[in-house]
Amino acid sequence: MDYHTIYEVFRRFREAEPEPLGELHHTNAFTLVVAVALSAQATDAGVNKATGPLFKIADTPEKMLALGEEGLTDYIKTIGLFRQKAKNVIKLSRILAEDYGGQVPSSRAALQSLPGVGRKTANVVLNMWFKQPAQAVDTHIFRVGNRTGIAPGKDVDTVERAIEDNVPAEFQQHAHHWLILHGRYICVARKPKCGACIIRDLCQYEDKTQ
Repeated sequence: MDYHTIYEVFRRFREAEPEPLGELHHTNAFTLVVAVALSAQATDAGVNKATGPLFKIADTPEKMLALGEEGLTDYIKTIGLFRQKAKNVIKLSRILAEDYGGQVPSSRAALQSLPGVGRKTANVVLNMWFKQPAQAVDTHIFRVGNRTGIAPGKDVDTVERAIEDNVPAEFQQHAHHWLILHGRYICVARKPKCGACIIRDLCQYEDKTQ
């Protein structure tokens, strides 16, 4: 897909949703890190249901440590892999409290050094909280990037670089949210809703549905 086509794709996304928002509920940088870490192999809706009550009592690393691993487990036991995630959240809370003065660092390397925080989670936090044009590639973005031709790649790292390389600078800040929402609600995995797609005429996918 050439520059002018990609520009038009994101111009339409922006026109339809000027300020796209992530769907994970959070109140500060710490709760965002926790929510994203908990969302691995889980739905945003399921995470939000668990973190609503949790964040009312534990919205800082210090409060999370006071709650403890067993206390945290009680809140998140409806989320997949909850025991390992509870261990990671307590560990990262301790590191933030002891090494970062309770503040979430704003570098990718520092974020990725936290237990349970991979590159995708770090990029979400950098983008959503620190307003960096970081591209967090999940299954939706990987599918949309390849299916449409916007950002093709054989793995998530390649797709991430393709978004950074191909998407015009003015759209970089919100690019991953537009692509996630498009993949979640329109360009779905099994039967994409091509008839409702605002970039249907620009998309390179050959097996379009009605």
